[in-house]
Amino acid sequence: MKILIILAVLAGCIFLISCFSPKVNFAEDPIDGIKFTRVSWREAVAQAKKENKPIFLDIYASWCGPCKRLKASTFASKKVGDFYNENFINIAIDGEKGEGPMIASEFNIKSYPTLIFLNNDGKIIYKTAGFQDENDFLLLGQNVFAETLNRN
Repeated sequence: MKILIILAVLAGCIFLISCFSPKVNFAEDPIDGIKFTRVSWREAVAQAKKENKPIFLDIYASWCGPCKRLKASTFASKKVGDFYNENFINIAIDGEKGEGPMIASEFNIKSYPTLIFLNNDGKIIYKTAGFQDENDFLLLGQNVFAETLNRN
């Protein structure tokens, strides 16, 4: 009986979490926010080299609540979009589809979302996981971008 109660409570919690998780379409970008490049990983690295920009890589899963919150709020922010679109090649990859599993393995992804900043040669500058609010994410990008300028 205890097991049934525990299972019912867990099912209820999962249901509530899914109800309050924002509905997002990972294939579309917000109007004012980050514009993600819709190319393969190799093409994104080539674009970063050509434009001499670092890369911001968002590795997400479509079922992930924090990934949905990032996409719906932080990535949709105009001030975040303005900064990231100007200074990074932005790419978002589903870690469970297409080339995502290979990239997730290459970068040793343990959780979603994982946010990785790379130089234009594809080498990691900084890696973190989890939700970031708009202000923290903007500050993170500014610090990483300043670091790339210092390395050149």
